[in-house]
Amino acid sequence: MTHLCRLLLLLPALCPMLAMAARPMITDDARVVDPNSCQLESWAKHNRDSTEYWALPGCSPRENLELTLGGAVTRQDGESQNSDLMLQAKLLFKQLETNSYGYGLVVGHAQHPRLDNNSSMIGNTYAYIPVSASFFSDKLILHTNFGALHDKENNRTDMTWGLGSEIPLANKLDLIAETYGDHRSRPYYQAGLRYWLVPERVQIDTTYGNRMYNNSDERWLSIGLRLLSAPLW
Repeated sequence: MTHLCRLLLLLPALCPMLAMAARPMITDDARVVDPNSCQLESWAKHNRDSTEYWALPGCSPRENLELTLGGAVTRQDGESQNSDLMLQAKLLFKQLETNSYGYGLVVGHAQHPRLDNNSSMIGNTYAYIPVSASFFSDKLILHTNFGALHDKENNRTDMTWGLGSEIPLANKLDLIAETYGDHRSRPYYQAGLRYWLVPERVQIDTTYGNRMYNNSDERWLSIGLRLLSAPLW
């Protein structure tokens, strides 16, 4: 998978970052974790020829700001390789509220140390604007992202976008669906379910995704766990 494709798959939405839209969505939302609180988003993503294991801890040091630092290890051919590192900051200018909208700004950097020969100079810097809107008393929530990703290795900048949705199906169960990509290639899509085991504290999810108009070569399955804390300080 190219550097660009890998980066598109980790723009969390960033995920996640959901009480919030979060895992497993790539299209980010205009929400952050509660002030002085933290979360851990973790998941396994099974591709055709490899499996990725992700962990993204994040905290909110003050209202409307969320900082995330984490990464992944990929297992391929029975070996662990291609570790990913990501640092991201999300600032909200307006929080999403019921029957209203919210928006913010996200900036981040990601790199693949082993793929990049452990060079700190090689990686990808990105920024995007997440906009979320609530309809019908939260019966439908839509998210849009518009931004750019600078690929330092290839010295080029790609325009990125995402469109996602959350639809409550039952108590504590949501349906999520999204499509996302860049201006150079065919987009990806993803759909799945998200369930609160413990409301506002423990969440699980599962999704299926692929590139549009593609065969099974790039499809994936994921299963994730999200933990949210009470205020810690």
